[in-house]
Amino acid sequence: MKRNKPKFKQIIDAAVIVIAENGYHQAQVSRIAKQAGVADGTIYLYFKNKEDILVSLFQEKMGNFIEKIEEEIAGKQTAAQKLLMLVEKHFNLLAADHALAIVTQLELRQSNKELRLRINEVLKGYLRIVDQIISKGKEDGEFREDLDVRLARQMVFGTIDETVTTWVMNDQKYDLIKLTNQVHQLIVYGCGLTQPDK
Repeated sequence: MKRNKPKFKQIIDAAVIVIAENGYHQAQVSRIAKQAGVADGTIYLYFKNKEDILVSLFQEKMGNFIEKIEEEIAGKQTAAQKLLMLVEKHFNLLAADHALAIVTQLELRQSNKELRLRINEVLKGYLRIVDQIISKGKEDGEFREDLDVRLARQMVFGTIDETVTTWVMNDQKYDLIKLTNQVHQLIVYGCGLTQPDK
């Protein structure tokens, strides 16, 4: 199954809209096909079922995001600068695509254990970047030596994730991007830096 075909992306983009508008459980494959402008049967040439669409959607969007983040943070010198870029890009991505924000923050949180495990697998790439940033901060003396990388990672991801979820739950009524510096400072101070390096 080739992932680079235009129709694959077409279906993924359609799925984001349909799932955001109707919720995962009410998002029928036929609706996704209609939104994508393809026949119902075409969906099954690319995906096994609706669950596969949801996981593939997350793989595709998160995969692209991770690539962009890695490129952007490579040019930053300090861990604090890298963290700022991570928060900024995360907020920018979801602020620019409200449907994707609804899907990632609400619809991906399914109770199905197998689905959760597959989604967690995709998240590992993102969490690895956070680990690398925290480890660099410790090595360079920006962050406390005794900082637990796993705990700090949970704090970083949890803070970013919860900020976006709250924004989505409030019908995206305020400017998410404007929260970037405040969230960055909370995280960096929590890691033990006395003054954020901008």
